[in-house]
Amino acid sequence: MTATSLSPTDDLVSITVAGTSSTAALTVAGEVDSSSAPVLRTAVDQALARGVRELVVDLDAVTFLDSAGLCVLAAAHRSASLQGVRLRVLASGSAVIRPLQITGLWELLAVELVQPGAGAA
Repeated sequence: MTATSLSPTDDLVSITVAGTSSTAALTVAGEVDSSSAPVLRTAVDQALARGVRELVVDLDAVTFLDSAGLCVLAAAHRSASLQGVRLRVLASGSAVIRPLQITGLWELLAVELVQPGAGAA
């Protein structure tokens, strides 16, 4: 797997992209809000444009997730479904789990609960 880092538009979030020809893994760290969500959306769109069969969005290191981030995840689900891509969302902390549960995205995305610090490793 090769890994690259995306340059965020601000200091709130960092995204590392790793993958093969069939899989992309986005490791997200920091805060995903209205100012940083576009960075995540771009990473998701670029990964899906590569024609992968599986997209992993690792939110293990996310410390804040608001409605803008939730919208990106819902759009990722929609796009992945339309393209026949398996979307896996990983989460460990209450800052991510709670908003996903409240909105019903936890079930829709079939989020995988991971041990803190485990992520996609």
